[in-house]
Amino acid sequence: MKYVILIHANPDPWGHPTSHYTPEGRALPAEHHQEMDRRFEALLSEISDSGELVSAEALADPSSATLYRWSPQGHLATEGPYAEAKEHLAGFFLIDCASRERAEEIAAQFAQPGGAIELRPAMWPGGDDR
Repeated sequence: MKYVILIHANPDPWGHPTSHYTPEGRALPAEHHQEMDRRFEALLSEISDSGELVSAEALADPSSATLYRWSPQGHLATEGPYAEAKEHLAGFFLIDCASRERAEEIAAQFAQPGGAIELRPAMWPGGDDR
């Protein structure tokens, strides 16, 4: 089953990896970041080698976004950031795992200083959304 790991963060300034730019991340010593980066690279290698990693993308600064809303008068485009929110979507990973438990095991390793990770099943036509 496919799952999307959504990475929400509020770095200032916007940058990747976002954990380096959050107040919580900036408070950590460089050695801690180096260890976190090493573990993350190992995780990416593991899920890539196993075939569980389908796709991944980091997203640009929310200020570069355009929001399109529907109204009876027509579509309205608004320049970013798209919403007034503390955290913005910083990127995503699409994984394909044998079980929800395995997806949760992988997603938990994405937790980072100053961010929140969301795991959500991907939908397909006629698929269950739970």
